[in-house]
Amino acid sequence: MDAEMRPGETVYTSFNAGEQPRLAVRAGGRGLAVELDGMVLATLVPEDEGRRLAFRPGAAEPVTLVHAALAGLEAFFALHPDRATVGLASMDWALVADALLGRGAALAGPGGMLTARASLLWQLPELWLPSPTAPYPQHLVMTGGRRHPLRPMKPTGMVYARFIPWLGGVLSLRAATVEADAARLNRWMNDPRVAAVWAEEGDLDKHRAYLGGLIADPHMLPLIVSFNGEPFGYFEVYWAKENRLGPFYDAQNYDRGWHVLIGEDGFRGRPWVTAWLPSLMHYIFLDDCRTERIVGEPRADHQQQIRNLDKAGFAKIKEFDFPHKRALLVMLLRERFFGDRLWQPAVVPAAARQGVRQPEPVDA
Repeated sequence: MDAEMRPGETVYTSFNAGEQPRLAVRAGGRGLAVELDGMVLATLVPEDEGRRLAFRPGAAEPVTLVHAALAGLEAFFALHPDRATVGLASMDWALVADALLGRGAALAGPGGMLTARASLLWQLPELWLPSPTAPYPQHLVMTGGRRHPLRPMKPTGMVYARFIPWLGGVLSLRAATVEADAARLNRWMNDPRVAAVWAEEGDLDKHRAYLGGLIADPHMLPLIVSFNGEPFGYFEVYWAKENRLGPFYDAQNYDRGWHVLIGEDGFRGRPWVTAWLPSLMHYIFLDDCRTERIVGEPRADHQQQIRNLDKAGFAKIKEFDFPHKRALLVMLLRERFFGDRLWQPAVVPAAARQGVRQPEPVDA
């Protein structure tokens, strides 16, 4: 159940995708209060001018306190994008310290002090994925003359969800299906703005076959992106080594790439790009911890998309020729994404402090 917002507060939600109950984090004058159905599980209180957080646990089971600690730290770093670390006095955090250290959510320091690092916390899939699993075992196979790891079964349903502070709601990704999404994809593909880039106009039968073919392809994962449950775009995530892009660079076994279309005009502009683009990258990096690089191949003359990718941390590698377009190879490193905290803008729009959507109409 979503928590009701009180005057002067931001309500952040965590564990939005999984079987673990969604937790609400109230950011008010007393710090961060983590709640479940209105009951305060724990409070994180800033000390030493915000350089350290105290942990005040409530009467909850140990595993619930661990989830509360993780949710509170997620909210802290999301609402303070300028902070890369925060100290945790070990005496305050004693009930959850071993769990945080074991997960890599905190590091041990001198004098019994723990340190939480945003770059580590945001690599923990349990906060954003519904059912994180260990990486699929590596078994090399051949497809079309290319040697690559056997890929895992496709996920179904929701695969990722994340609260976006500057929009005041939850952005989610789910696996696309022909039954639920072919008609929507048909409408979007026939939008002149989308068709100018994708060149996939056609009737419903074409897009039913198109989507069904991708779902059946082991190296492709078609996704629908939604905000607060409202679908607004379509993504394709692929393993690069088996893809048409693979022969054009030194593709590694777990490199992944992506294609995107935004189908609803009301979801265009900078606040949305800074939400869905890093969230997609975040999902890809969380889905398999062996993915060190994300690649893309936008049209070389698509200047707006290239500007967006540049702001999102992608390096320009080279231009090359596909049969159907002149493309620019771009690449984002895991180390840069997490080290530079690229899952959100360096300066969060002011509306984040009220937990409401910022109406900013210009394209990024």
